[in-house]
Amino acid sequence: MSAPAVPADLRRTAPPADAATGDSPPPAPARRALRAHLGTLAGTVILGVLLWRMGTGVFLEGLRRIDAPTVLAALGIGLVTTVFSAWRWALVARGLRIRLPLGPAVADYYRALFLNAALPGGVLGDVHRAVHHGRSAGDLGRGVRAVVLERVAGQLALIGVGVVVLLTLPSPVLGEARRAAPLVTLAVLGALAVLVALRMNRAPARRGRALRATLGEARQGLLSRRNLPGVAVSSVVVLAGHLVMFGLAARVAGSGATVAELTPLAVLALLAMGLPLNVGGWGPREGVTAWAFGAAGLGAGTGLGVAVVYGVLSFVASLPGVVVLVVRRFARPDGSYGRPGPSPAAGSAAGPAAGPAVGSAVRKEKYVPKESARLASSSFPFSAEPSEGRPMTPESV
Repeated sequence: MSAPAVPADLRRTAPPADAATGDSPPPAPARRALRAHLGTLAGTVILGVLLWRMGTGVFLEGLRRIDAPTVLAALGIGLVTTVFSAWRWALVARGLRIRLPLGPAVADYYRALFLNAALPGGVLGDVHRAVHHGRSAGDLGRGVRAVVLERVAGQLALIGVGVVVLLTLPSPVLGEARRAAPLVTLAVLGALAVLVALRMNRAPARRGRALRATLGEARQGLLSRRNLPGVAVSSVVVLAGHLVMFGLAARVAGSGATVAELTPLAVLALLAMGLPLNVGGWGPREGVTAWAFGAAGLGAGTGLGVAVVYGVLSFVASLPGVVVLVVRRFARPDGSYGRPGPSPAAGSAAGPAAGPAVGSAVRKEKYVPKESARLASSSFPFSAEPSEGRPMTPESV
């Protein structure tokens, strides 16, 4: 007996089976989730290898050395870096023509730092910050691009200072950095030449227009005459704060290295933190710092202890974000700092019945006005109730 025929629409939508096992391949959402957690898995593996090679004693010793003055110093350094980072974000947002006052920017930045440190991946706080600001401003795309450009500005400052430091100060990568400098310079010049050629090309290609629009927003947000000084100053201050935090961690961990010896090692650790292979910032930073201290003759165990203390102090510096989360959780969320407020005309047209409690906390039937009041209120223009979603006109009143 022949098998029943399969309808054509089912044949088109059925997933292809594996030739060897007959099983269907994993669905697309599962593959995307696997790629999203790949960085967290890599960071976990790095931490596991470090614990296996050096034991838990280094971690515990670093934690025992942290005292109250160190915690207060970390909170102070974190306050400076967070305020200047929020100022840089506000400047970039202004360049993209969206409003972002400094006070809400500082609060949102603290919340993002805490979420970055507490959640896997190290970027979920920035994602939340971008989406929240974009929705509050009424332009999700510009809100996301403002956060991306703000983070790019910080990374550019780190790379620029890092290149100078690694090419001038003694470090384990001094020879490699000097040998790679000409190749990197040629690559940068080639990329700039390509960008200039694309800008001069006025062909109406979709990709060309999108690229020119992106470059235009980057110029407005970062390189404009109005924003560039503030973005540069804030980026330098933030980077200096991170370097001071690393030096504090080195002193707490018992390292006797000088500032000239610590600075290139700190730059390497900060560059490693930018890799998307971490668990709340942990992983590559500890591995690179342990290797750098060992290669510099300062001891791999000491380097691991410095990285552990630095990670703990960075988490302590982000703890005010918990206060922001609690306040925002129990306060009434309005998200109005990014969008213009309602006009007086709109408020007067809504009437006293458009208060915040109407339709959300009380029953409508309980406060139905009397017939006399309803007739009296109908004498005002545009005061009749809309019917079936149609716009109100003078004829409908």
